[in-house]
Amino acid sequence: MLAYFEKIAKELSIRTNQVANTAELLTGGATVPFIARYRKEYTDSLDEQAIMHIRDRMEQLKALGKRRDSIMQSIDEQGKLSDELKMKLEKAESLSELEDIYLPYRPKRKTRSTMAKAKGLEPLAKTLMSQNPGSVAELADRFINAEKEVNSTDDALAGARDIIAEWVNEHQYARSRMRRLFRKSALLTSKVIKGKAEEGMNFKTWFDFSERISSAPSHRVLAMFRGEKEGFLRLSVEPSQQEAVEMLNKIFLKAGNEASAQVEMAVEDAYKRLLQPSMETEAKAEARERADHKAIEVFVENMRQLLLAPPMGQKTVLAIDPGFRTGCKVVCLDRQGRLMHNETIYPHPPQNEVKEAIKKVLSLVDAYKIEAIAIGNGTAGRQTERFIKSIRFQKDIIAVMVNESGASVYSASKVAREEFPDYDITVRGSVSIGRRLMDPLAELVKIDPKSIGVGQYQHDVSQAALAKSLEDTVMSCVNKVGVEINTASKQLLSYVSGVGPSLAGKIIGYRDTNGPFSSRNEFMKVSGFGAKAFEQAAGFLRISDAKNPLDSSAVHPESYSVVAGMVKKYGTSIEEFIKDNELRKQVDPKEFVTESTGLPTLIDIIDELAKPGRDPRKKFDVFEFEAGVNNIEDLKEGMILPGIVTNITAFGAFVDVGVHQDGLVHVSQMADRFVRDPNEVVNLNQKVRVKVMDVDMERKRIQLSMKNI
Repeated sequence: MLAYFEKIAKELSIRTNQVANTAELLTGGATVPFIARYRKEYTDSLDEQAIMHIRDRMEQLKALGKRRDSIMQSIDEQGKLSDELKMKLEKAESLSELEDIYLPYRPKRKTRSTMAKAKGLEPLAKTLMSQNPGSVAELADRFINAEKEVNSTDDALAGARDIIAEWVNEHQYARSRMRRLFRKSALLTSKVIKGKAEEGMNFKTWFDFSERISSAPSHRVLAMFRGEKEGFLRLSVEPSQQEAVEMLNKIFLKAGNEASAQVEMAVEDAYKRLLQPSMETEAKAEARERADHKAIEVFVENMRQLLLAPPMGQKTVLAIDPGFRTGCKVVCLDRQGRLMHNETIYPHPPQNEVKEAIKKVLSLVDAYKIEAIAIGNGTAGRQTERFIKSIRFQKDIIAVMVNESGASVYSASKVAREEFPDYDITVRGSVSIGRRLMDPLAELVKIDPKSIGVGQYQHDVSQAALAKSLEDTVMSCVNKVGVEINTASKQLLSYVSGVGPSLAGKIIGYRDTNGPFSSRNEFMKVSGFGAKAFEQAAGFLRISDAKNPLDSSAVHPESYSVVAGMVKKYGTSIEEFIKDNELRKQVDPKEFVTESTGLPTLIDIIDELAKPGRDPRKKFDVFEFEAGVNNIEDLKEGMILPGIVTNITAFGAFVDVGVHQDGLVHVSQMADRFVRDPNEVVNLNQKVRVKVMDVDMERKRIQLSMKNI
């Protein structure tokens, strides 16, 4: 295990004991958010990314160790596990290196080489490999044997070459060199499958395409793999065949005689028949893994930004899911997001009941003391926004367009049915739109992240890897913000460190039966909420109106005694200590260091007491689209418009300018400098100004630029 710790420490440029301590905490059931926030002394303040790397690499290295043990057992059962071979296996640092060492010992099915060996041709192959001068025909004639179906000199030499080809293929150094050549120089080539051109026009770009696999960006790789999967493209991966064979010849050719000529023939056959297909499979898998990793990275970062979007906060909201023929579904929500009323208005064609709709909206705003209006950005969204802004309210009402991606998925989900069993999907969708305005994080955790529309090829990547990364991201965001236990949904609570779906359900059940929690100590009364769960969860669960003000903060209950010591020293109360900024400034955290509470935790405590339970998300800001620009037909080249970033990919960012069709700002149009990663320039939900460069009405594509604006 120490070797694992040392290896990971080297990868992260940290100390071995940081890795060891982190691994110990993970093994003990601690979550990543808990370790990063409340165990800084043990890890020397490692962040979540480093902790997740340690967790994932430990799993990979353990899997590698398990495979190594299996290989050793297999070779040992063959009676071939020498001390030297065992040492080579123990030093192998990758799965490919392990498999290369194992290849000559792997139990084989019937191959051309095994058949040649059965014919007694291995001694001839060994003699040829020595490449001594002399007539190979005379050598081969000694192995002619009609009973073993070796009927001629050519038969003997062909069989010997088959054996040599397998030796070349199994040669560890040759495979290593070939692998490096493929990684460095191989071309990923895509060709349309004969007869599929018309049907596969979506992949026209890749009908005759080639680029180095080492530099191919993830979105292109995934596009080509999708074309191959759907049966329109044929992909190949190969460096220059001449370069590959010449490299092998340098390894295996020792002379320039007749035997060498036979070896040279065997080497070329080994490359074409064995090595090239093997390395191509590996290279494709590696390219796919890299592309998956990048696509997941993009998706996860988008998801993080979306989950941490600024909340409007607790306000009474009128939410509208716009529509033309079927009308606009309207719901009224109280400050906790509970549904108070729902109905439908028809301000748009074909009904055009504008006056009736205005009267109804005014009455609802008055009756339910509405403070904000949320409008879904789907079909009829801009028209509904224009309708709402035409109404003269008796007070200031903010009206906000809300991204409704995934609302329909939520409205048809089991979660929505459990929440609103007596209402149809249109009502549930409207509720989701309104709640997203109040608190995006609390609402979006109820929806499958893949349905929110902020990814890149998310359905093409490894679903297991994607699910794991998304779970890490959602958990990170939820615990970063903290959760109010007395109002949180089961879905939100399930992402709290140490809780999970089962305990979240029990918390809701306890709350429904006994009323709101009054203190963190009461958590332990919930069935299944034991000491470990309390340790992991308590600091992330808040009680806003608790008697003890620390219960509404991120200060962990295990540190309450530390705060009590500070309060006692200065002869005040916790309430006054929190209010008195000058008094807190006098605190020297070094005075309160103990064996279990170090300086990092003490600094966090003092920072937290300055703003107990503060929301780390940015302040909510109202955004408005350009008046008069409602449809793609309204766009003209050269227009400069306000927009909001809705999705970020490896090749650019998509921006909503209010025409129900997002435009693309290509990475080359994002700044007056070279931009490698769009995240360097923009964030999800960021408000930007863009110039319309091109509008393709037929394909409904909008090209935008952020340069020189």
